[in-house]
Amino acid sequence: MAVPIACTRFSDNYDLKEELGKGAFSVVRRCVQKSSGLEFAAKIINTKKLSARDFQKLEREARICRKLQHANIVRLHDSIQEENFHYLVFDLVTGGELFEDIVAREFYSEADASHCIQQILESVNHCHQNGVVHRDLKPENLLLASKAKGAAVKLADFGLAIEVSGEQQAWFGFAGTPGYLSPEVLKKEPYGKPVDIWACGVILYILLVGYPPFWDEDQHRLYAQIKAGAYDYPSPEWDTVTPEAKNLINQMLTVNPGKRITAADALKHPWICQRERVASVVHRQETVDCLKKFNARRKLKGAILTTMLATRNFSSKCRSIIVKKGDGSQVKESTDSSTTLEDDDIKEDKKGGVDRSSTVIAKEPEARRQEIIKMTEQLIEAINTGDFEAYTKICDPHLTAFEPEAMGNLVEGMDFHKFYFDNVLGKNCKAVNTTILNPHVHLLGEDAACIAYVRLTQYMDKHGQAHTHQSEESRVWHKRDSKWQNVHFHRSGGNGGAAFGFSSHK
Repeated sequence: MAVPIACTRFSDNYDLKEELGKGAFSVVRRCVQKSSGLEFAAKIINTKKLSARDFQKLEREARICRKLQHANIVRLHDSIQEENFHYLVFDLVTGGELFEDIVAREFYSEADASHCIQQILESVNHCHQNGVVHRDLKPENLLLASKAKGAAVKLADFGLAIEVSGEQQAWFGFAGTPGYLSPEVLKKEPYGKPVDIWACGVILYILLVGYPPFWDEDQHRLYAQIKAGAYDYPSPEWDTVTPEAKNLINQMLTVNPGKRITAADALKHPWICQRERVASVVHRQETVDCLKKFNARRKLKGAILTTMLATRNFSSKCRSIIVKKGDGSQVKESTDSSTTLEDDDIKEDKKGGVDRSSTVIAKEPEARRQEIIKMTEQLIEAINTGDFEAYTKICDPHLTAFEPEAMGNLVEGMDFHKFYFDNVLGKNCKAVNTTILNPHVHLLGEDAACIAYVRLTQYMDKHGQAHTHQSEESRVWHKRDSKWQNVHFHRSGGNGGAAFGFSSHK
């Protein structure tokens, strides 16, 4: 039964409690229904901050969630629109992420992996039966209903989900998370329900050995692996996995979407429906150990949620890519270091098709992008001239940073940077010129943005010798009181101190 749109105010029906998480446009808080005393999670979206396009996406997400009623899907119970806020009332899911629960278990076998993927497939099958493609299946969106042993797996986050008619295949835009994208999406070909099955194949592979089938630090090489379906089953970890499990993975990770197994048929696979007879029940400690490392790699502290962008290679073909920022709660958008991407240049026509003509970029977002680039240039100029006063005006007092000089540590505050301004910057070189190459600005609402770029620095040392140094950087900007401030940065590349005889890359 579809969830009715409430016509009363949210406060008439619910009492708001503590905050569970926060995103660029929304906050998630625990709430209690006054009539029943039941607890829920309320996602509160500030609609004043939404563009027309974002508002359409919100309406789409609510519409999709209303029609999905399944034990393995985080359920939308209520949707309330008020003048400046939209309230989505979901299940309060308290068990955390499935992958985090697995590594805390004393025993984990192939049969347990079968039970996990069965529940995921049940949720995907329900989506597909209702004409919904999730498009962002990944570990972060697989939650547990509670902390009780045997709690149900729940599929969350329908922010990228789309509605399709039957077995419709069309180009709905570039969307998903890099390691879980299907070959047809990467090839910019028409796609549909099979993209979810491909992602299930990646998830099942990880569930069995603790690491993904496709992996490369270079995103272009990663995408090449996926498009070719280039994965294998290395020894010794795969030697103890049954042939039936590998067979199901092979049918899920079939490059041709027309030949890929469906969710309904996957649920009929012997490794799923005859688990007791087929799947191994031997404890897989190596999988648990690898999964702990995998979990650690995909988790970033909230302060640096979007700052790994600069260490990835961005496709120049994807002109307009946005980063979905998570709420960090159990009803969330995304909280991993594997950034969810969505091509925002997709316009659906009235027939449900796609207008593939050139998109006219709105002046307001483009103006903000240019503003972020300008602020970044001003900050770098302050560094080049050794102007600490100008630097402090542009940076948040609690600026956090990852950079080679910090030896892998996250540093907070200005003292660490002040040392270089006081003792080195502008003292050991005659001239400095910095060029920002390939800047990519990601707008996170009206008051937050992330910029990723390559920084090329030319300088003359005190002996008159010319040098050039390159680093990859990303900076997170936050607008406070109509003023942009740099709140976090991440820099990779060689140690600036080693290259220059001093550190000039704050």
